[in-house]
Amino acid sequence: MTHVMAKGANISLTAAAVRAVLRWSAATGAPDLDASALLLDAAGKVRSDADFVFYNQPRHPSGVVRHLPKHRVPGSEEIADTIEVDLAKLSADVQRVVLAGSVEGGDFRAVRGLRVLLYDAAAPGSGEPLAEFPVTETDPVSALVCAELYRRDGGWKFRAVGQGYASGLGGLATDFGITVEEESAAPPPPAAPPAPPTAPSPAQPTTPPAAQPTTRAEEPGTYTLAPAVPAPPAGAPATPPPPPANPPGYGYPQQPPATVAPAYPAAPPHQPGYGYGYPQQPPPYGYPQQPPAPAQVSNVSNPAPAYGYPQQQPPYGYPQQPPAPRSATLPQPTQPLDPNFALPPQGPQFQPR
Repeated sequence: MTHVMAKGANISLTAAAVRAVLRWSAATGAPDLDASALLLDAAGKVRSDADFVFYNQPRHPSGVVRHLPKHRVPGSEEIADTIEVDLAKLSADVQRVVLAGSVEGGDFRAVRGLRVLLYDAAAPGSGEPLAEFPVTETDPVSALVCAELYRRDGGWKFRAVGQGYASGLGGLATDFGITVEEESAAPPPPAAPPAPPTAPSPAQPTTPPAAQPTTRAEEPGTYTLAPAVPAPPAGAPATPPPPPANPPGYGYPQQPPATVAPAYPAAPPHQPGYGYGYPQQPPPYGYPQQPPAPAQVSNVSNPAPAYGYPQQQPPYGYPQQPPAPRSATLPQPTQPLDPNFALPPQGPQFQPR
């Protein structure tokens, strides 16, 4: 008698070995489906990657779990994919065997007539199944835990699960502890070889750029720096630059000296009064001296200056007039010389020998 099961239902098993078959309709345009099995311990994880049995690893190392070739069911339009499990020979640390399916190029919504059939492995292949679980999936998932075999009270049970994985078979396997190797990214293209070094070209004299007109008004106190002198080419004899027209000051070009106004206002026209002339104004310090003007006197008939007015002296540094020449004639004695004059006696050192 076949037990038709709903999602979440379970039954007890007495068979020592079972055969779980996934069957679906081979409709045109439907995605292909593959069955797989995972052997889990008490923590719900595989002990190693060898506990994952699928089309690329169809046999467990112990030989107790096997993936059979996919085939078309005779006399129908259905395809079957089968997993065989020897329940009595499983290791004691295997607590569950998960029965899963996955599709490529679509999801389970496009699979028609999907169901899980559980057979006693010792019965003929065309016998009546122990249980049947119709799988109706409405979510866009590409991997599905269809059912599981698990230990309970020293025996085995079969449960209808129907849990989908949108991440596909890789996400399902990772969830149970399988290490999934991602496709390695394409290696980066080899780096281009570095360009060969080139000999440095001799330094060329650089010409300072021409000054560009500007419309911005200069602020008060703004100075313009002199253009930089270009460096001489390599190998040329070092020649000192010509001295500037004006020695530069501290970081700024020397401006021509401004005209200094005299300390005193210019003398008005001569207006003598009370017999005195208008005093001459001394010139500013450091500028060429002008020859002194003749003293003005009130009395034109008397060449001497007026009483009490000091004599005009030439300014400091002005060339002096040469002194009057002196007579070279020596004064004559007032008395005639004595013809009998003789020198007093002298010592032996002055006597003729």
